Amino acid sequence: MMRLAILADLHANLAATLAVHADVERRGISEVWVLGDLVGKGPRPKEVVEWTEAHASRVIQGNWDARVAGATNRPQDLWPRSRLTPGQLSYLGALPYGIEEQFSGAWWRFVHASSRGLFHRLYPHSSLAEQLDAFLPNSQYGLAQHADALVYADVHEALMLDVEGRPLINCGSVGNPLDSTLPCYLILEFDPHSPAHSATFVRLTYDRDEEIGAAEASGMPFTREYIAELLTGAYQKRRARTGE
Repeated sequence: MMRLAILADLHANLAATLAVHADVERRGISEVWVLGDLVGKGPRPKEVVEWTEAHASRVIQGNWDARVAGATNRPQDLWPRSRLTPGQLSYLGALPYGIEEQFSGAWWRFVHASSRGLFHRLYPHSSLAEQLDAFLPNSQYGLAQHADALVYADVHEALMLDVEGRPLINCGSVGNPLDSTLPCYLILEFDPHSPAHSATFVRLTYDRDEEIGAAEASGMPFTREYIAELLTGAYQKRRARTGE
């Protein structure tokens, strides 16, 4: 069996990231793929980027990674940008858009948000036409195959759908889950001797109090909203105090 641990939306939450890492190691999984959003929202972007560089086999870019690397200049982009080294910012800015690999005779595509762009969202309630569109090639982003299966992240909600016979899977969020208060990641297993695969979601507890303490001591913007999301699993609208 080939086993992949698929993580995404770490969002600078080091405590949750380390808890997931420990669980992945306990299961003996050596292939860790990260589907973007290493940074943003949380208090420890530097440490989470360091962890990713040290332990992830494959990494793709998320929308927050692009923003923090220089795509936008919101308060929530500038703070983590100031905590990262020039080398780390270059690393985030140079991450690839997606991954396409063949497993068990099928083409699997891995992207952060969708096949149409970093800032285009594919929701659980998106139309069938939008879902089918996600499997098509898109040469603009180096997506060359007609995908048989799609794994993505971005909306922070674990999801597994059958779209006219094609798996559409959202791996959930490690650092900022918005469908639960518990971090989530995905395990994919492929049998090299058959067309079979399996997909399993894993949820686990972590030292949330330690993460909240790190956020309170950090001086980062939107600390209150971040802590509320960790405690409730519900999205908090972020508006700069200037009225933006």
